[in-house]
Amino acid sequence: MSRRPDAAARAAMALFSDAPRADRAHVRGRWWTAPFPAVEAELPPSGRVLEIGCGHGLFVAYAALRAPGRQVVGVDIDTDKIAVGAKALAPLGDRAQVSIGRSGHVPEGPWAAIVILDVLYLLPADEQRALLVDSVRQLADGGVILVKEMATEPSWKTRWNSFQETLAVKVLRITEGGNFTFVSPDTMADWLREEGLSVDVRPLDRGHLHPHVLVRGERTTTVAGTAG
Repeated sequence: MSRRPDAAARAAMALFSDAPRADRAHVRGRWWTAPFPAVEAELPPSGRVLEIGCGHGLFVAYAALRAPGRQVVGVDIDTDKIAVGAKALAPLGDRAQVSIGRSGHVPEGPWAAIVILDVLYLLPADEQRALLVDSVRQLADGGVILVKEMATEPSWKTRWNSFQETLAVKVLRITEGGNFTFVSPDTMADWLREEGLSVDVRPLDRGHLHPHVLVRGERTTTVAGTAG
């Protein structure tokens, strides 16, 4: 897919035109470094969509603008980013909203889709698994969970990503977090399969410096003890 912003992306970024310069730069940087179109293409065209760790809410706005039938909600623990995002997304009304969330908490569903973009690596492995398990429990029947993370190979892309994340999280404090735990996408896929999902793993790093990978899980049947 082309990395050039489409009409929805341009409209989404324009929502932040009055945001502080640093926030505008961060939003634009997210577009150019993350494969948002490839992730958005895996979303259902309508229904309730949740993004966990939404930051400023750029993907929330983009997903809502791409398909008017979606109601997209984002949560994040970063109060400063949420304050900027809530103001920016206000023109979209209830189609796209962001709010402060609790670390490790999944808002109550059922959700047609749950998206987690570049968040899990900030948690220990056991907390990553717990968040994914809780997310599955809040999926509607036929719902999908989309986890965009960084692969553990090729090694040169992994080293570049680790350097950049160290700069963003520990030096510049752009992102909330501490230590990094990069779990293999295949391990994440196994966790989701154990919860009864049909799962596939797809690399998204072509043309990118970062080892992007998408883990997609679909709930095809009701799992005992889960929401639905």
